[in-house]
Amino acid sequence: MAFLSQMENGGFSVFKGLSLLVVFLVLTPVALLVSVFALIFVASQQTTSPTAVLAANTTGAKSGANIFAALPDTMPSIESRVGTNDARVEIVKKYLNRYNSTLLPHADYIVQVADEEEIDFRLITAIAQQESNLCKFIPEGSFNCWGWGIHSRGTLGFSSFEEAIKVVSAGLKKEYINKGLLTPEDIMSKYTPLSNGSWAIGVRSFIEDME
Repeated sequence: MAFLSQMENGGFSVFKGLSLLVVFLVLTPVALLVSVFALIFVASQQTTSPTAVLAANTTGAKSGANIFAALPDTMPSIESRVGTNDARVEIVKKYLNRYNSTLLPHADYIVQVADEEEIDFRLITAIAQQESNLCKFIPEGSFNCWGWGIHSRGTLGFSSFEEAIKVVSAGLKKEYINKGLLTPEDIMSKYTPLSNGSWAIGVRSFIEDME
């Protein structure tokens, strides 16, 4: 009887061992597969996240506005600029709002006319800042924030800011940029030839400040 009992116990032990072996052989590959898939998922997340952030920063920060942190000597930015219109309007609005300028309601129109004339959307605002502190110091009722047409015979006046923006932008394109006067220094030589250089320094600085 003792021998039979030992045989029964031995058989149970063998069965138990085989059961554990089967469970081990089944669960081990499953666990390995789960681990491999987990590692692949984590690696893919780490690889794609920086790219997504970079794309978002590139789109959100500049929105295709193509703005130079420092303007090159050839000043291509004074010519046509292609970018997301809303982003450029917001840049102009932010700048005008910072200085509490009466031109603020016309930010959209400034960018629109700049596109029509194929000039840098920041140029006319920068000149207005240099000439009149963004329209704070202009002849009463003239709407002339740019010192445009001011000479010994009198001061040129406009009927509205819209007319002034259109006339000055078209004049800059026709009489300056189309004639190869592309940098603030070049423009200064005709716009205000008696300046000691401070005019160009100011305009360049104001353009760079609109970022």
